[in-house]
Amino acid sequence: MPIINVSVTGKPDAALSAAIAKEVTELTATHLRKDATITAVAISYHEPEHWFAGGKSLAEHGANTAWLDIKVVDGTNTKLELEAYLQAIFAAFGRLLGKVHEESYALVHEVPAAAYGFGGKTQEFRFISGRMKAA
Repeated sequence: MPIINVSVTGKPDAALSAAIAKEVTELTATHLRKDATITAVAISYHEPEHWFAGGKSLAEHGANTAWLDIKVVDGTNTKLELEAYLQAIFAAFGRLLGKVHEESYALVHEVPAAAYGFGGKTQEFRFISGRMKAA
């Protein structure tokens, strides 16, 4: 937990995927305090001729772009943490992809703990179970 979906322009590249997954996982652990050992990252690639910003393809812009979509439990991060994370993610894609178009996006979905989980258990269940063990 969390699940992170990343889309980037370019041809599928296993080495780049590994670098993106590593960087995104580390930034998520650092800025959002999420456990890297249970962070999942899925990466997809799109030809720059088929991704548009401002009505022009990224090929026409001569730039790359990225879209990061992450789900986290609501209330687990502050606005300042989220801001720092978004800044770090944009900078990381600049390093990883080269020239990155400003219309490269990241979205942090804050979802209810009762509606989100992994391994068949909600995050709310894990929270309550942890509190009961501590008592």
